[in-house]
Amino acid sequence: MAQVSLKNVCKVFAGNVKAVDNVNIGIENKEFMVLVGPSGCGKSTTLRMIAGLEDISSGDIYIGDKKVNDVPAKDRDIAMVFQNYALYPHMTVFENMSFGLRLRRMPKGEIAQRVNEAADILGIKRLLRRRPKELSGGERQRVAVGRAIVRKPMVFLFDEPLSNLDAKMRVQMRTEIHKLHIRLQTTIIYVTHDQIEAMTMGDRIAVMKDGVLNQVADPITVYDHPKNKFVAGFIGSPPMNFMTGKIIKKDGRLYFDEGKFQVKLVDDMRQKMNAYVDKEVIFGIRSEDIYDKLFVSEAPPGNIVKVNCEVYEPMGSEVYLYLNTGKHTFIARVGAHDRPKINQDMDLVFDMSKVHFFNKDSEDTIV
Repeated sequence: MAQVSLKNVCKVFAGNVKAVDNVNIGIENKEFMVLVGPSGCGKSTTLRMIAGLEDISSGDIYIGDKKVNDVPAKDRDIAMVFQNYALYPHMTVFENMSFGLRLRRMPKGEIAQRVNEAADILGIKRLLRRRPKELSGGERQRVAVGRAIVRKPMVFLFDEPLSNLDAKMRVQMRTEIHKLHIRLQTTIIYVTHDQIEAMTMGDRIAVMKDGVLNQVADPITVYDHPKNKFVAGFIGSPPMNFMTGKIIKKDGRLYFDEGKFQVKLVDDMRQKMNAYVDKEVIFGIRSEDIYDKLFVSEAPPGNIVKVNCEVYEPMGSEVYLYLNTGKHTFIARVGAHDRPKINQDMDLVFDMSKVHFFNKDSEDTIV
């Protein structure tokens, strides 16, 4: 079994810099786990500690049932794919993919069989006699993945493997790695700063910030029910819109008062938001939950907001509107047919059943 467990794992660098702070996470057998977060959040350091390339300062790491704190990287039964491919320029693709097996002095017949099987899976059999300089970026990345596959490890580790590829190739390789996981049925831990990669590839995603694990859940749960403002803003494209304002009570109903507009809270939120009446909170709404009133029949009056449209960006199948309330700017993602006039007022409808509220001080989710 290839479970991976991190228990109270910390990494402190010289100068008392805490790169990873008390991380606890369990990765199940055959699971695709994605560690995601901005640069410097500790995700690659965490991966390197699992790989044995970085010593841990405290805590325990288990691969399967074995504690591996003091086990050398070569004996952990893992294979790692790096961001920069790390191919030997003087070796052919076949030699690069078979290098680790040759070091283990495996029989030549078994080496050839494993390399050919991996090359078939990745569609690079025609490239086996070429050298890295004769390959495209996507082909080099496939070779790096193939070198990992031939080892048949318990756990695959990927450290931002698609960062050096162009946008189209990233999408293609994202799909290929996902299909590879389905085919190989092995445990994968994948590090990325790209939340789209995290959302589309992971069985679960672990969101990190400043060395701290903020939330671990399946992608839809993280998207729909973020634990705090950071997670809500990091996951999603465009990011969630945030506005500061007060919760007020009027005619027996609760409203969010931004200063330039007021919107009515749905009844389901009332119980949790009662404690915040006359207090400042952070209001969050995703761009796809905002609509042009022209295209919404019978919009509730308590959901309508008047704003100024500063910019619109046609994206083909949709349009991004950059809007200003007079106090906050935010983005709406609307249908391709929507073409408002620039620098003119327009009425929007907020889907109040999908908004989020965050505590202004702790930034934790209220509802």
